[in-house]
Amino acid sequence: MMNLESSEKREDWEEEGMRLEHRHDGQLWAIAGARECPVWVKRCFPWSAPGRFVSLRDRDENEVALVRDLAELGVDSRRALERSLAEAGFVIEVEGVEEVEDEIEIRHFRVRTKNGIRSFQTLRDEWPRTMPGGGLLIVDVAGDLYRVTDPGALDKKSQKKLAAFIG
Repeated sequence: MMNLESSEKREDWEEEGMRLEHRHDGQLWAIAGARECPVWVKRCFPWSAPGRFVSLRDRDENEVALVRDLAELGVDSRRALERSLAEAGFVIEVEGVEEVEDEIEIRHFRVRTKNGIRSFQTLRDEWPRTMPGGGLLIVDVAGDLYRVTDPGALDKKSQKKLAAFIG
């Protein structure tokens, strides 16, 4: 394992095709060529776009990389970063599903959270993603993240409304 040295710049990691992975130690790792470094996530402003501008920091809080948009990452790296964001608590926990309505290009969700009812929209081709270790992650059109920790523990009405979207 090569450690990130202070002389290494964020751009060096990004230019070398950095990828991200979750390892068995539970940490997110940034990997670029022969270099690798455990990192933690820090969301940047605007918080209205949580799927954009995520800073990846080493243990000394040096920025290793800036992810401008999760959509720009490869599938495996995006999933690893989504998992880290979910674990860091940058998501809204869904406790129940009140309503799901389909339109031509958009799906409308109305859900219960510990902070009350929330409504959001997803693109029709944006499906809930299964999280490692269980649970679902839903990304809305604004990039907000919604997590259903245990779909089987939801009330029957909520399970029925989600059944069409999970395998």
